Amino acid sequence: MHYPTLDQANMKGMRVLLRAGFDVPMENGQIKDTTRMEAMVPTMKYILDHGASLILMAHQGRPDGIDLQFSQRPLVPLLERMLSATVTFADSCAGESTLAQAKALKPGEVLLLENLRFHSGEKSKDPLKREALAKELAALADLYVDDAFTNAHRDHASMTGVPKIIPGYLGLNIQKEVNGLGKAVHNPVKPVTLIISGAKTETKIPVIENFMKIGDDILVGGCIANTLLAAKGFEVGGSKYDRDFLPQAKELLAKSGKNGNATIHLPSDVLCAPRPAADAAVTTLAVTAVPPELAIFDMGPMTTKEYCDVVATSKTVVWNGPLGFYEVEKFAVSTGAMADAVRKATEAGAVSIIGGGDTLDFHDRYSVAIDRYTFVSTAGGAMLDFISGVPMPALEVLVKP
Repeated sequence: MHYPTLDQANMKGMRVLLRAGFDVPMENGQIKDTTRMEAMVPTMKYILDHGASLILMAHQGRPDGIDLQFSQRPLVPLLERMLSATVTFADSCAGESTLAQAKALKPGEVLLLENLRFHSGEKSKDPLKREALAKELAALADLYVDDAFTNAHRDHASMTGVPKIIPGYLGLNIQKEVNGLGKAVHNPVKPVTLIISGAKTETKIPVIENFMKIGDDILVGGCIANTLLAAKGFEVGGSKYDRDFLPQAKELLAKSGKNGNATIHLPSDVLCAPRPAADAAVTTLAVTAVPPELAIFDMGPMTTKEYCDVVATSKTVVWNGPLGFYEVEKFAVSTGAMADAVRKATEAGAVSIIGGGDTLDFHDRYSVAIDRYTFVSTAGGAMLDFISGVPMPALEVLVKP
């Protein structure tokens, strides 16, 4: 697909409306992690350096109407430091006052809009309400830039409505995401291995289904592994698994390794405990011997070695989700081993792509460096949709013939 990019835009003297993907974690008005903001600094500076004024719009959290604990205002001083520019604030993302502030901007100046989700039109299921907000947002600027890959799978007013009204372009960060993740789904170098885990089976099943067709090996952990084990008839004790997805799990297992489909690898041994606590007694058991009173919280040593051996022979590795209940250190062992295996494969020439909030949190929590992977995605749901082959509304609206 051909997306219009920043280098194709004439921005001098223009007002540029940038859909950012900040959504930073905050506590009591204090920003706890600036990673997503830092990822968009190159795009913001590019726009300002090319003679434009910059209008920033983003969402924060999931407010139900106006809720000031989700206000964008605390971002102002941080943005000023990042951009070495004065940043003014608009108390609403739309309205006459905001329009006046936007029109008063001079080249090099920055305006930050209040949380988009304070406006009912942003996520409205009524297309007329979304369209009305999109028109108000588009009136603020001459050009639109999308750098919010984390939200690219959403059909929201700021993502899909605005670029239908004014010319739209991809930001630098979203270009990196599209190009980086594209290596996993557009003619990837084989063998291709998917490492997939996490608590939400619903979001991971489509990824597995897609990689059954384009991949060679699928290594599963967490709730997904438990669900597949249960579908195969194994007792999983008190482990978390999704009963609702047992039929789909059985279908995947029936296709595994047949008719050119990838092979799904299930755990052969697991670490079990009565609860996920640091002081809990841990037992290593075969998956055929999990008692009702215990639950699975990590892969066992045999499974960990098998999974790592598969990664060692891979040429493309996509990883989303820690393999165990990593928040407790004794259940983070297999995930740590996997991190080592993927990084060693990368050093041996494989393309490695990792992402997902919990995956990145594992690396941060245990001080595991992320600079030894080919590409690190800052997205969660959008990454899963992209590598699942699901249409991305905010990207599709920008496609040029």
